[in-house]
Amino acid sequence: MENFVVSARKYRPQEFDTVVGQSHITDTLEHAIEENQLAQALLFCGPRGVGKTTCARILARKINEKDGTTSEDGFAYNIFELDAASNNSVDDIRGLIDQVRYAPQVGKYKVYIIDEVHMLSSQAFNAFLKTLEEPPKHAIFILATTEKHKIIPTILSRCQIYDFKRIAIEDIQNHLRKIADKENIKYEDDALYLIAQKADGALRDALSIFDRLATFTQKNITLANAAEILNVLDYDQYLKIAELAYDNDIPKILSVFNDIINKGFDSQIFIAGLGSHFRNLMLSQNPATLHLIEVGENSKSKFAEQGKKWTPQQLVTAIEICSQADINYKNSKNPRLTVEIALMQLSSITADGKSSAKKKSLE
Repeated sequence: MENFVVSARKYRPQEFDTVVGQSHITDTLEHAIEENQLAQALLFCGPRGVGKTTCARILARKINEKDGTTSEDGFAYNIFELDAASNNSVDDIRGLIDQVRYAPQVGKYKVYIIDEVHMLSSQAFNAFLKTLEEPPKHAIFILATTEKHKIIPTILSRCQIYDFKRIAIEDIQNHLRKIADKENIKYEDDALYLIAQKADGALRDALSIFDRLATFTQKNITLANAAEILNVLDYDQYLKIAELAYDNDIPKILSVFNDIINKGFDSQIFIAGLGSHFRNLMLSQNPATLHLIEVGENSKSKFAEQGKKWTPQQLVTAIEICSQADINYKNSKNPRLTVEIALMQLSSITADGKSSAKKKSLE
């Protein structure tokens, strides 16, 4: 049996132009290298899984490539990585400082990548200050952190700071499409969108979810099984609930809600999600706001079709009902009843309009 390599490692970018969603960082770094204006201390900040360490490694290799210190198989010399999460004492930093003093035997620069730098102890930070402020000409430091606020100001003032952003859902979705095509994995676009949405801007998390789903589904990722594995209610469930509310079918809507609870879903998350669904229906009524709906293209068309049935005022009322139920949930002695009352109220919104129309037709 061959060793399985996770997608996050197998498809880790090797060049700046393949880094996903961080062009504002990669373009600046490329220009800095070309113009020979690279600072000797850089700080990469941002959420987990957005490419900080990847960019640090690419940058380190680019610096070495420029000086001819990369082997034929792509191995770059003069690059040293330190994980501050497990090497955070003052002795660890002193050892690093002692190493920094020596010039490289090959090439011009030594590059030191310190990951999770916020984990260094205060004594270690203080021991590092002087070296970071006036490093030898042959040394370049690249610090990476997910918690910039934990780094002392004196360290921040000595670094050129690069703020990485959460990766957009569409960028993650496009990247997953490319990997799925390379791996001959069948998929529904809405399923990849759901994975990207669940990853919350972290590409590494999205790739981890993608691998899990590819295995579970035997390389056929659908929206239904993605929702099942991720334990989220798919859009079709909310579309069904909204349809029953529009039809004033209280018995059926309560029955469907009971099935959802029996599947292990949290009722507060359900009612909050239902409020978001009615918000999406309102946005779908106007082409100018359609892009604000964070769902796949197929689901957007379903939202637009259902949204035509409701008036804007009815949707505002539905959103208010869901929002109030969400607020009341924590203080309620019977939380389930709170949600059920909200569902009954939702199922009554269109009743007055229908009874008026029926009365007119009888006249």
